[in-house]
Amino acid sequence: MSRAIEIVEVGPRDGLQSEPGVMPTAAKIEFIERLIDAGLRRLEVTSFVNPKKVPQMADAEQVLAGLNKRADVRYVGLVLNRKGFERAVAAGCNEIGMAVVASDTFNRRNQGVGTDESIAAWLEIAKEAHAVGVRPQVTVSAAFGCPFEGEISVDRVIEVAKRVAEANPYEVAFADTIGVGVPSQVTEILTRAREALPGVRLRAHFHNTRNTGIANAYAAVAAGVSALDSSAGGIGGCPFAPAATGNIPTEDLVYMLQRMGVSTGIDLDKLLATGEWLQQTLGRSVPGMLLKAGGFPKPSAQAA
Repeated sequence: MSRAIEIVEVGPRDGLQSEPGVMPTAAKIEFIERLIDAGLRRLEVTSFVNPKKVPQMADAEQVLAGLNKRADVRYVGLVLNRKGFERAVAAGCNEIGMAVVASDTFNRRNQGVGTDESIAAWLEIAKEAHAVGVRPQVTVSAAFGCPFEGEISVDRVIEVAKRVAEANPYEVAFADTIGVGVPSQVTEILTRAREALPGVRLRAHFHNTRNTGIANAYAAVAAGVSALDSSAGGIGGCPFAPAATGNIPTEDLVYMLQRMGVSTGIDLDKLLATGEWLQQTLGRSVPGMLLKAGGFPKPSAQAA
């Protein structure tokens, strides 16, 4: 398999938002700069949401202000409404992402409004983003299952995707927010999406809650996505869904792709060093497997 996949690093946002403590702003900045040094060029650096609900992201503006901005890096801010969008633009994000949940119940739990209201807000926000030169992209969340409604039909997922795509986003992503998806679902949803959204760039976001995340990522690559989300060390999850722990680890994903001959542009050694730094900073081990086992082949084996 010879192709390239863009990795969107979500550790600084999706990874840290579920941490029991709040990482200091200076450490967040160092985390992001380390990831950029490892080759990541598109990163979810923070979210512009209610700090009372997500205190881990209360320093969004300070994080953006402290970064050494690079012209070749996309600094993505997650927004859920117009106020968040305005904050993200003022802070200096050159890309915004918004989530619209396929499940109306989950959308109300997560965002305080129904799916229809979030779609309407997204359409306006995307229009304004285009007008001010900020790249807008959107994620259909809970596309593989909902903790409150259970199974979500593929028809419903595609319906929401078609509606959000009307805003001409840079990309439409499909997220397994609670980590219930399996590869056959990935294949079906992405195949249907490619048929329903011709010419639209597709991305996927998986959680490893039930140990299917990497398998789902492989299925997504085979189904033709252009990009995949992942989190350094595999930290994170959704704080508004029961037991929705664990993004797929960036280093584990990069290892698999590189061994498959898929280009990512990422330095795996530097990424592993960032994972080690992250463990020290958090004061605990992280879920990623490559940090425990190391890469392959080992340098000594290559020399031999």
